[in-house]
Parts: sequence; C-alpha cells; structure tokens
Amino acid sequence: MIKLIATDVDGTLVKESSREAPDEIIEAIRHLTDQGIYFAIASGRQYGSIRKMFERSDRNLLFIAENGAHIIKDGKTLSCIKMKREYVEEIMTDLRSLYEKDCHVVASTDKGCFLESKDEKFIHLITESYRNDVQLTEDILKEDVDFIKLAIYRKDSIRQLGESFLIPKWKDKVKTCMAGEEWVDFMDFSVDKGNALRTLQQELGVLPDETMAFGDNENDIGLMKAAGCSYAVENAMEVVKQAATQVCPAYYEQGVYQILKTLYR
Repeated sequence: MIKLIATDVDGTLVKESSREAPDEIIEAIRHLTDQGIYFAIASGRQYGSIRKMFERSDRNLLFIAENGAHIIKDGKTLSCIKMKREYVEEIMTDLRSLYEKDCHVVASTDKGCFLESKDEKFIHLITESYRNDVQLTEDILKEDVDFIKLAIYRKDSIRQLGESFLIPKWKDKVKTCMAGEEWVDFMDFSVDKGNALRTLQQELGVLPDETMAFGDNENDIGLMKAAGCSYAVENAMEVVKQAATQVCPAYYEQGVYQILKTLYR
C-alpha cells in the first residue's frame, strides 16, 4: 500500500519553468492527501517557488527543495544543508567566466535567492515564471548568508558546457548535475533527492516499499532508487528510465496524473 508519493516538477509534471501546477495534479493531490497519503514535491526549485506553485491544493504538503538541500515539513525546515564557503567562492569564479556566453547565476539560501544579473528577461524568468523569492545584488559573494545551492542557467541549453566543463571539473568536490536542459546545479556532496526522501520516510515511519516516486532528469535518480515503486516519464533521460522500476507517459500526456488517479479510493 502506497503511503508516500514524491514527484519532481519540471519535465515530469510540467514543461520547464512553468508557473502553475496543472489542475489535474491539484485534484489528484487533494484526493490522495484526503485518503491519508503523504505527498511530497521534490524539485531543484527553491521552496518559495514550489510552495506557490501548489498552494491551490490547500493541503499540508511536504517539500524537498533545492534538489534535497532544503526539506520542509508542516511549513517548517526539517533539514537544510549548506555549501562550504570556499567552494561557493571558487565555483562562482568559473560561473562568472561564462557570463559572456549568455549564462546567469542563481545563488540560493533557505530564505530565497540572490541574482547579480542585470538581464531583464532572466530576472523576469526567475521572479515571474519560477516565482522565486529574489533579492538583486551587485555581488553575490558580498552577501553575509549561507548558500545551499548555486545554479547556472543558459536559455535553450547549457548541456554542452555542463557536461564538458562544469560537471567534470567540480564532480569530486561538490554534487553537480544537469537539472533540465537549461540548468547546472551545485550543492554539498550529501545533497540528493533520494537522501531527502529517506529522511522523510524515517520521519514519517514509511517504508521504501510504501513509497512511489516520479522523475525525468539526472537529479531524480536518487529519488527513483529511494522508492520501492518509481516511474520515469517517457520523456525522461535513458539513465533515469534505467533507475526507475517503470515508465509512464510523458509530462505532456499527463503521465503522472494517469498513474495517480489509479490510487483513488
């Protein structure tokens, strides 16, 4: 019997950078949580973004934000994993060198994020499409805060830069991965959606065999492995399909919803 469901957002439930969750998913969340099933939103996005995205459900959801660096239960932080400051400073040197390639950086804390970009289209994307809680700054590194994730964005695709330069250079010092086609994320080594899901399982007294998960990208592989029943959407990367126990239709065919509605009583 499934007692806990965890799902990724971008590329799994919706098109990348969508502002709202689909009505069908909101309906499913209401049905399932009213049956006593825990529902967790597991995303590379920040808490403020996914909280707003699913607030129409009017239910007490669990949130695995920033790829697992920030876990929220009952509206309060259950876990928050910070990056080493020295790594933040070193990574930022590399990321800033890519600004001339039309790349932009988001530096996340547990309270929101900082942008030092002056590009109006990018700022609009983060504030209006993702609906992040944003502070603009002249210099991210001059902010006296603890960062939990750095992310670099390039419109359409950053995969070549990510897979040829950023991920190989940093993979032995921090957790770094593609998060969709347009983002590369950097976090503490211990950060993983799967580890966050295990934390929630322990907190809630739920077994892996009582857990269902959905995902599409490399940052969802841990999520697949932590759940006894896991689905990669059809549009997922092949490596994610291999990590999942099953495959469901793509996000644009409402694949997750098709599976969720089979759980209604």
